[in-house]
Amino acid sequence: MDFGVIIENLPLYFQGLLTTIILVICSLIVGLCLALPIALLATSKSKFIAFLPKAYIYFFRGTPLLVQMLMIYHGMGQFEAVRESFLWVILKEAHACALIAFALNTAGYTAEILRGTIEQTAYGEIEAAKSCGMSTATIYRRIILPSTFRRALPAYGNEIIFMLHGSSLAGIITIVDLFGAARIVNARHFVPFEAYITAGLFYLCLTFIIVWGVKRAEHRWHAHLRPRTS
Repeated sequence: MDFGVIIENLPLYFQGLLTTIILVICSLIVGLCLALPIALLATSKSKFIAFLPKAYIYFFRGTPLLVQMLMIYHGMGQFEAVRESFLWVILKEAHACALIAFALNTAGYTAEILRGTIEQTAYGEIEAAKSCGMSTATIYRRIILPSTFRRALPAYGNEIIFMLHGSSLAGIITIVDLFGAARIVNARHFVPFEAYITAGLFYLCLTFIIVWGVKRAEHRWHAHLRPRTS
């Protein structure tokens, strides 16, 4: 094993690390902003209103992320109307296509997480809020949504990790992320074990940081559930 090659190419790995972090953070932020209204609509008692958000969730959870990304990156360019529109300025860029695919995908998974936790809100809490004279909007803002985010945190932590691992697909569409950096190192020096194990160690470190951060958030947000010491 020749890890001297890895040391020589560490700047490339750090560049890929930065690209991966930016892609994951941006996709999670956009995805969460999309997921909340989708989840709220999906919990509607009206089947007509809930149909489209549930169809969105089903589609993005039911198809592979790789297929979604290739549809956006390679598929949209075949339509002349897209190439002649202002959208082509965005869709011709690999980074933008990856971000769109990741954001739409995580929005589907996150919306399903939020939908489930919204529907599991204890009915007694809602009845108590109504008895205090709260409006529907106030109930969502002060009772349902805070409780939803607290209970959804463990599952959403897993989604963050899945999104991090899924971001390795960005290397397939010419983006130099961590996986893309490993591919370049392997192509230049033909050291597949060293190249990919190094990328794996970077992903492992990022996963550890995410797990630690989620545990800290759980400790803070679930403080009221811990037994009080005398």
